[in-house]
Amino acid sequence: MATRSLAIHAAPLAMGRPPGFQEIYKQQSETVYRTALRITGNPADAEDVLQTVFLRILKQQEFCEMSSVAAAYFRRAATNASIDVLRRRLAQAETPLEDLQSRETRESSPLLKQRLRQAIGRLDSEDAELFLLKYVEGLSVTELAEQFGIGMGTVGSRLFRIREALKKVIEG
Repeated sequence: MATRSLAIHAAPLAMGRPPGFQEIYKQQSETVYRTALRITGNPADAEDVLQTVFLRILKQQEFCEMSSVAAAYFRRAATNASIDVLRRRLAQAETPLEDLQSRETRESSPLLKQRLRQAIGRLDSEDAELFLLKYVEGLSVTELAEQFGIGMGTVGSRLFRIREALKKVIEG
């Protein structure tokens, strides 16, 4: 937890930092960190996501306009960066010690969460983003339809299809 508070409350480096960036960081770093932590389940990964999101913002060099951007933009950016982390974990085939136990033993909640994260890492990027924004960030179907530029019925059917795909992967 000490690392978390250091990462969030640390000021971005002054080297080449454009005006207004520090204010955006102060306003949105907590949102980005919490979103990433809920998705990845790992404080170190959440800190990596926090850094990634703000480095991407710096590279865009359009932060003057970003001060008016809603927290939804940063939640979505954190979700996308978190999906990248989940995919990287999957590609590196990191197997938690619990996975080595036999399937006959009753699975614990942390193990189920880990399996869900792995399953999400296998989804198409847009499907993973849609699922996480709905069920982790709590966006409504209306908000999702607006953000993705699709109909509300399409959002509902895609979420159903995604849940079914995740269920198959988790149940193995």
